Amino acid sequence: MPHLDKDKLVFTFNPNLDNIDWTHICSMFYNVNWRTRVEEEIKLAFSKSSITLFVYYEEQIIAFGRTIDDGRYYAQLGDIIVDPAYQGLGLGKSLVTKINEKLENYHFVTLTAAPGKGDFYTSLGWKKQTTAFIWPQGPKQLRQHTEPETE
Repeated sequence: MPHLDKDKLVFTFNPNLDNIDWTHICSMFYNVNWRTRVEEEIKLAFSKSSITLFVYYEEQIIAFGRTIDDGRYYAQLGDIIVDPAYQGLGLGKSLVTKINEKLENYHFVTLTAAPGKGDFYTSLGWKKQTTAFIWPQGPKQLRQHTEPETE
């Protein structure tokens, strides 16, 4: 695990997306074993978010996140990514906390945790929602994000 000089961290909300290296962003998705992202498509997705947050270390993006939201009532945290080389240093917690602070007056703030990451979110105070549902987009989502069916 690299040493992280916290004085060199820069948290940037809603930067000019034309200045983001989307090839690097797509590689970060790949490095955390998420579905492949296409540069133009993920840039468009980020452009539709009310809140985007990029974390720079020595001018390199090492973490990011965004909201999928309506700008006032409903928001979902999405694409919360920390470069694996920098995981375990508190960046994920900082990222989620800083985004949540911007959503203070929203009625519903939700997220879908990556498989195996639920404990991370509960350690930050997130609660499991009893009424959330998903329309699975294939067998992998069905397996990873739904409860087993009972007969």
